Amino acid sequence: MQPNSAPGAGLSPGETAALLLDKIRQGNDYARGKKQRFRGSASLVKMLTLALSASSTVILGLQDLNAWAGLAFALVAVGTLLGAVEPFFDWRSRWILMEEAQYRFQRLADDLEYLVASTAVGDLTHDHLREVFDRYQAIWDDLSRTWLEHRREPPPPTSP
Repeated sequence: MQPNSAPGAGLSPGETAALLLDKIRQGNDYARGKKQRFRGSASLVKMLTLALSASSTVILGLQDLNAWAGLAFALVAVGTLLGAVEPFFDWRSRWILMEEAQYRFQRLADDLEYLVASTAVGDLTHDHLREVFDRYQAIWDDLSRTWLEHRREPPPPTSP
């Protein structure tokens, strides 16, 4: 946002507030969509790992059938693979990261709506909105920084 350099240039504080609120809501929608995707991926991997482990254990209990034992060992191998892949993608922490971002965007939208509603039309200034915009930028900065930190960390060692 550029401060007005001449009378009549740029958006009015009310228009700026509406634009800022729209951008905050877009950020919230982005975080919500990613959160749902990551939550689904985390749940799917956990459920597949559990199903494969349980199935292989039951099938190994039927040792007199060679085909079943072979299938069980294949399921154990796939379960092990999923167990190794899950920490790499770390769906759960990404889901929680988007949950936090969504909370912060919603809180900021609430604060902006309150600021606009509680400030007389003529008293709302770009300076009031600058603080909200700075908080909006801080949310994106924190989200990006945390995302990069998670991607840089080596995955935790998997147990044999």
